[in-house]
Amino acid sequence: MSDGDIKTEDMRCGFVALVGAPNAGKSTLLNQLVGAKVSIVSRKAQTTRALVRGIVIEGAAQIILVDTPGIFAPKRRLDRAMVASALAGASDADVAALLVDARKGADEETLAILPQLSRTRAPKLLVLNKIDLVARDSLLALTAQLNEKAKFDETFMISALNGDGVGKLRARFGALMPPSHWLYPEDQLSDAPLRILASEITREKLFERLHDELPYQSTVETFSWTNQKDGSARIEQTIFVAREGQKKIVIGEGGRTIKAIGQAARKEIAEAAEQKVHLFLFVKVRENWADDPERYREMRLEFPKDE
Repeated sequence: MSDGDIKTEDMRCGFVALVGAPNAGKSTLLNQLVGAKVSIVSRKAQTTRALVRGIVIEGAAQIILVDTPGIFAPKRRLDRAMVASALAGASDADVAALLVDARKGADEETLAILPQLSRTRAPKLLVLNKIDLVARDSLLALTAQLNEKAKFDETFMISALNGDGVGKLRARFGALMPPSHWLYPEDQLSDAPLRILASEITREKLFERLHDELPYQSTVETFSWTNQKDGSARIEQTIFVAREGQKKIVIGEGGRTIKAIGQAARKEIAEAAEQKVHLFLFVKVRENWADDPERYREMRLEFPKDE
């Protein structure tokens, strides 16, 4: 169904904030709902930094999904920026969906979110994720426990990874959208610029390859994107790390690590850009990049002042 087939008076459009503790599965759910990769997925906690918007069409409704950073106890300036971004996304949305890892249950991080979530006036949905890994009795007990602590309008049980229950959740999101013209073209999947998505893809591959060897504060920036005459794109990215020792880890012996990261990233960036890509990666040490306001603007985060 195209927007040309939908009557103006039937159109609906709004924002859904996906909130939750780190690694609850928000990025996986966002990608599953959109049907394409628009947010990075990593086993490393706190990897989503900016408010990434995925866009879904459900009947006459356009659903703008906000994948917020995981809410956790902030310690550093970057942490504070990420948590502030997540809470702002929830308070401004038409629907707030709390995603909970059913295996972890009502842990300390999830319980800490509930008071913040209660401040929003939007409908609040409880979404239990990874239900394929938990016994049904445990799911029902967890549902009762969380609904006692917060007034959720509805509860959904899903597996974001394999898609179980996601269709029903998407339909409910669509039904809750307010009457409005669509804000984006029908075929647009995200409002994140392709340069930012490319940086996020490379950062994901960095974490996949190095796991705990590299702090999550490491960042990737796309400095150059040149479309060539043959239709391909030449992309130059810089990986910023905090110390010289981390630079050696990223490059690897004989450059093997950074070559593997580049190969994996190039493939996914090419799929996202729908063109052939020539990717060139550089690694630089920038000790205090997490205190540089320009880096926050690049990630579309508000630079927090010193407390």
